[in-house]
Amino acid sequence: MCKRALRVIFVFSLCVTLSACATGGSLHVASGQGNLKAMEAALNAGADPNEHKGKMTNIIDGWTPAGWGGPPLHHAAYYCQDKAAALLIAKGADVNALGGGDLTALHRAAFRDCEKVIRLLLENGANINARDAVYRDGYTPLEWAALAGARRAVRALVENGADPEAAIFKIKTGNQHLDKSLHPEAALQLLSVFAGQNKRTGQAAEPKGTPEGIRPAIVSDIDELPSAKATPDKKAYAIVIGIERYRQSLPRADFADRDAAVVVKYLENTLGYPGENIITLTNDRALQSDFAKYFEKWLPNHVEPGSRVFIYYSGHGAPDPKTGGAYLVPYDGDPTFITETGYSLNRMYAALGKLPAKEIIVVLDSCFSGSGGRSVLARGARPLVMNLQTATVLPKNMTVMAASSGEQISSTYHEKGHGLFTYFLLKGIKDGDVLTSDGALRMDDLYGYVKPQVERIARRQYNNEQTPQLIRGK
Repeated sequence: MCKRALRVIFVFSLCVTLSACATGGSLHVASGQGNLKAMEAALNAGADPNEHKGKMTNIIDGWTPAGWGGPPLHHAAYYCQDKAAALLIAKGADVNALGGGDLTALHRAAFRDCEKVIRLLLENGANINARDAVYRDGYTPLEWAALAGARRAVRALVENGADPEAAIFKIKTGNQHLDKSLHPEAALQLLSVFAGQNKRTGQAAEPKGTPEGIRPAIVSDIDELPSAKATPDKKAYAIVIGIERYRQSLPRADFADRDAAVVVKYLENTLGYPGENIITLTNDRALQSDFAKYFEKWLPNHVEPGSRVFIYYSGHGAPDPKTGGAYLVPYDGDPTFITETGYSLNRMYAALGKLPAKEIIVVLDSCFSGSGGRSVLARGARPLVMNLQTATVLPKNMTVMAASSGEQISSTYHEKGHGLFTYFLLKGIKDGDVLTSDGALRMDDLYGYVKPQVERIARRQYNNEQTPQLIRGK
């Protein structure tokens, strides 16, 4: 029963995804998307900012979703849409309204590490000590934040009066009722740092040893590396990019930076890419200028005949509504000005095509339609359908594996803490017998492993079609 209760939270995130829940209240959808214009239209048409849309249920264990599972404010909170939350509150939304499992909007925001929403809710009277009914013990927003490894949320809640020592006691005494996918030990370690506040300033210290954006409470089987180690190849070079948070007010690409961190470990440990030959760009270190520098200067300065090149990107993609072109969205990218601030796939392929490498592999855990998932769209524009297979002619030495087709979205595998495509990509490398004797990837075999697994989970758990693509140079 505890496992079912926890997964309620994850199903909530799936249901709000735009392509997966096209039916239902427009105010709920717009709130999760942060579409203020659509919210205003719905409210002006008489939508109730406190309307509930049924109960959240568990599709993972064979139940069917019965609705949205909470008022619109819960959707804004879960998707870190602070402007949408502010609009709902201004229109009379109850900041302490309960959703499924007696969760409040503050619980949702805490679990998802949505610091701005947390502070907004608290400024407007949210109960910082509210207890849910997901588990029989009842957990506060601070306890949920700690169990999710949500560092910024923990800091914001502690700074506003939540008691980390009480949370430590609660998790210590009640963790026998928690779902096994949570890790109370990591939560206790995180809380212990904030319990030792600086008495002079009153500010909580920053946890040490946890990279920005990595949620230590979620541990997946692929996070444990394969036992076999590859011999380092001095002529193997990689650029790995993972962008979860953006400078613009864009939805988070959940776990994208964590995806990148684990991909780097596999490259170095299992595929033979020396650490000094791997460039890792995450969050605010993945600016458009960084893309240009490393694709167009660093790689040409290092790659020589016989080299292997591996490119990995996890984060948002965006279409150009005027040309239909596909763009990667850097940390400082803006979908409204995507040609000026994005980095186009054509530009990346052109730079890579000039390299004298014997093999270039490009892996994209992103999507480019603007329909949701790991894609964004300029406000007022319509989602596009593009054919990734024919969009660009690739050189013979290049292979591209993309998370989905041009009209689909790329999903997040919340319970594993990774992108759905990335999870099975690494799972295939670890368990799928896809490596040659010298550590190179057999891309056809890897694709044969990844494609059916992603399709199955996307359809069964998310009611969504996601078909990975394998595109070979000609």
